[in-house]
Amino acid sequence: MNDPFIVALDFSSSEEVRTFLQPFSHTSLFVKVGMELYYQEGPSILYMLKEKNHRIFLDLKLHDIPNTVKQAMKGLARLGVDLVNVHAAGGTVMMEAALEGLEAGTPSGARRPHCVAVTQLTSTSEQMLCDELWIGRPMEETVLHYASLSKQSGLDGVVCSAKEVPLIRKHCGEAFLTVTPGIRFADDEKNDQVRVVTPYEAKKLGASYIVIGRSITRAANPSAAYERLQREWNGEETV
Repeated sequence: MNDPFIVALDFSSSEEVRTFLQPFSHTSLFVKVGMELYYQEGPSILYMLKEKNHRIFLDLKLHDIPNTVKQAMKGLARLGVDLVNVHAAGGTVMMEAALEGLEAGTPSGARRPHCVAVTQLTSTSEQMLCDELWIGRPMEETVLHYASLSKQSGLDGVVCSAKEVPLIRKHCGEAFLTVTPGIRFADDEKNDQVRVVTPYEAKKLGASYIVIGRSITRAANPSAAYERLQREWNGEETV
């Protein structure tokens, strides 16, 4: 999984996905299939994407009792995706069960999907963390604690804001994956995201992967926007 760009396919149907992917017919992308798309189309959308040689982050954020998560992951492991996730708030036993399910469900000779844990959503602000979730610790401290639990549970990394990557790198090591949503071009609207950074900022902060959606998928020219993403990541263009 060397490509650092994950394009969020935040669509409601396979037809919308096919239309979006037309300009990328000769490009192998790393794409994210979230709840909106997966719950509408089911596994068939994953099969279609794999046929076109795209890698897949199946973003379902599992969070349930350990046995339920284990059995769900056992099924997801058979779908040929490259990356899956859980909520770290489910605790160490649940995260360990997720890995057990993935290992049990991965076909013989295949590599099990990487598994990462969501620390705090990038739509969560410090005030929301305190006032609504009743977590009385600062955001960075909370995220680091969840990241440490994820590593302790054997997971491959976490989903976090790029702003938290340096702290996680320091305590969890360079090999621990950091998948960072909340990526926007500098001249884009933030929409429902709170803790956002640009692609170039995310690279400087040390993110393993950046997840970018509307900046690409809602662009008038998605392929040109993807090329801009590559240039910004490489420091060839900043706004």
